[in-house]
Amino acid sequence: MNLVRFEDVKLEFANKPVLREASLTIESGERVCLIGRNGAGKSTLIKLITGRMVPDDGDVWVHPEIGVSELQQALPDEANMTVREMVRSGLSLLDHTIQRYRRLTESSTGQTDMTEIERLQQYIEAHGGWQIDTQVDRIITEMKLPGDTELGALSGGWRRRAALARALVSKPELLLLDEPTNHLDIDAIEWLEGRVSAYPGAVLFVTHDRAFVKKLATRIIEIDRGKLTSWPGDYDRYLEAKAASIEKEERDNALFDKKLAGEEAWIRQGIKARRTRNEGRVRSLHALRDEAAQRIKRERAPQIDIAEAELSGRKVIEARNLSKTFGERRLIDKLSVKIMRGDRVGLVGNNGVGKSTLLKMLLGELSPDSGVLKIGEGLEVGYFDQMRQQIDPEKTVAEVVGDGRDYIRIGKGERHVIGYLRGFLFSAERAMTKVKLLSGGECNRLILARLFTRPSNFLILDEPTNDLDVETLEVLEDRLAEYTGTLIVVSHDRYFLDAVVSSILVFEPGGQIVQYAGGYSDWITRGRSLAVNDDPGGRRGAGASGQCTAEAKVNPQGSAGTGGAQAVAGAAKPVSGGKLSYKLKLELERLPQRIEALEAEVARITTQTNAAGFYEQDFAKVEPVLAALKAAQGELDAAIERWDELETLAASLAQS
Repeated sequence: MNLVRFEDVKLEFANKPVLREASLTIESGERVCLIGRNGAGKSTLIKLITGRMVPDDGDVWVHPEIGVSELQQALPDEANMTVREMVRSGLSLLDHTIQRYRRLTESSTGQTDMTEIERLQQYIEAHGGWQIDTQVDRIITEMKLPGDTELGALSGGWRRRAALARALVSKPELLLLDEPTNHLDIDAIEWLEGRVSAYPGAVLFVTHDRAFVKKLATRIIEIDRGKLTSWPGDYDRYLEAKAASIEKEERDNALFDKKLAGEEAWIRQGIKARRTRNEGRVRSLHALRDEAAQRIKRERAPQIDIAEAELSGRKVIEARNLSKTFGERRLIDKLSVKIMRGDRVGLVGNNGVGKSTLLKMLLGELSPDSGVLKIGEGLEVGYFDQMRQQIDPEKTVAEVVGDGRDYIRIGKGERHVIGYLRGFLFSAERAMTKVKLLSGGECNRLILARLFTRPSNFLILDEPTNDLDVETLEVLEDRLAEYTGTLIVVSHDRYFLDAVVSSILVFEPGGQIVQYAGGYSDWITRGRSLAVNDDPGGRRGAGASGQCTAEAKVNPQGSAGTGGAQAVAGAAKPVSGGKLSYKLKLELERLPQRIEALEAEVARITTQTNAAGFYEQDFAKVEPVLAALKAAQGELDAAIERWDELETLAASLAQS
C-alpha cells in the first residue's frame, strides 16, 4: 500500500532549487534510508511529509488513514518535563480524539453526530485504544526509561531514547527518523538497530552512520542536485550502482559536449550555414544550448589535505599500570599500553566510561593516580577536541582557518585560504560567514580544516565524524589512510573505525581496557561486550556528564591519597560493633547539608536556563551554563545515592 507519494515536487529557497520535479513513493513495511550531502534537503523532505512545509509546485500525498510520527534531529529541550509527560505528548492526537468522542456521546442529538462518533471510535481503537496511561507505561517499561525523571537530568543518549519512545507510543504506520544515532553511544545505537529492524511499520530515516544503513535499509533514496533517485537494495548495492551511474553521467556529458562543440563550430561558419538554409539544424543547436544551460554540474568532491611534520621518535607513548579514580569510581585500572610511531589506534567505549580521560592522561594533560607514563620525543600533536575551544564564534570561517592571513602553507607550497576551504565544501560566500552561524556539520568541517593546516606527526581525533556527510567521511578516511604519523581515534562510528584503525583499546565490563588487533568488526566477532556507565537520571558518579564533571572532582594533588580510592575502600570496609565507623558517621551527618546546597545550586542554574531568551544567546554563553547544570545535577544525584547507601547500612547495623 502506498503511504506517501511525491509527484513532480518543486521547492526553492532563495532561488536555489532544493527539489526539482521530484517523485517518490513509500510503501508499507519498507525501511528507506534518505541520503545526500549536508544541506541537500533531507530534513526539508521530512517536513514536506509531515506538512510543516508545502512545495512550490507538484503534489505531496500522505495516506489520510495512517499515523505518522517523527524523531527530530534536535534533542528535546523541555528540561522541566518528565519522561512520562514527554512520552504521553506523543499521544496528544489520540487524547484529543477521546475527549471529542466523550463530548459528542454526552450531547449527541442526531444521525450526523452518530456518524462522527462511529468514525472517532474506529480511530481510537485503531490507534491503541482508550487507556492512554497504560500505553505510556507499557513503552516506558519496554524501553527501560526513568518515567519520573526530568529530561534536564538525563544524558543526551537517554533524552534521545525518550524522544524515540514519544515517536513510537502511537504505533504509527510511518516512522520518520532524522539522524537517530546522534548523541548515542555504540550500545544504544545497536539497541536502536534492533528496535527499528523489528518495527512492523514503514520507516524513513536520515543518517550518516553507514553501519546503521547497511544493517537496516531495504532501499535508498538519494537527493542529488534537487533530484530524487531510488536505489533498490542494500548499501553495498547502492555504492556499486551509484559508481556506475556517475561513470555513465560523465560519459554522456562528454559525448553531449563534443556534439555541442561540433554544432557551435558549424554555426560559426556563418555564411555557409545560412546558404544551406538548414533551419532544423539551427533549431537543434538552440535546443542543445538550452539543455547545456539547464544542466547542473556535480558538486565538487571534498579535497582534504593534512600538513605533516617530520617523523617523531620510534616510541610515541608507553604506559605502565596507569590508574585514575574520580569520586568513588575508578575509571582506569592498571592500564599498560605501548604506542609506536605509525600505529593507528581506536578507542572504543560507551558514554561516560573514561575515553576522554584516558586521552588526556596519554597526552600528559591529566596526571594518573598511580603508574608510569613516558611520552616520546619529537611529537607534534594535532588534537581535534582541543580545537573546539580555540575557535572564536565572531570570526569568519576564513579568518579562523587562515589566522587572518589570505594564504596558508600546506606541505611545501602555499594555498589561498578560500581555495583550501573549497576542499572542505565551503563556498567563497560561506567562507566569509561567521562561525556562530554555521551548522553542526559545517563546524566539524571547519575544525578539521583548521587542524589539518597545523603540521603534525601525532593526530588525536575525538569524535571527528559527528554531522559529517558520507562523501566527506569517505574522503577523510582515504586521507587518514595515507597519513604517515601516529593516529588515535575516538568514535562511535563503527564503519569509520574499521576503515582507519589497525588496533583498538576497548572499555569492557569490570573496569578492563583491553587492546585487540583489527577494527570494531574484528572485535565484535569475539563475543565481547562494552562497559555501560550511562544510567538514567545522570546517576553516573564522576562520569555523569563526561569529562567536565569528572575533572571537577579530581583530587587537587592528582593522587588517590585522600580521594576516590580510599573512599571506595572505606565504604567497603567491614564495620563492627553494630554501628557505623566514626568516619562514615561523620560523612552521613554532613551529607544532608551538602544535598541541600546542591539542590539550591541546581535550582539557581535551572532558573537561569528558564529565563526568556536564554537559548537565543550565543553558544559560548549557553554551553557553560548547561554544563554547570549537568555537573551540579550529577553531584546531587551521587550525594543522594551515597546518603541512601549509608542510611541503609546504618539501619542494617542497628538491627544486627
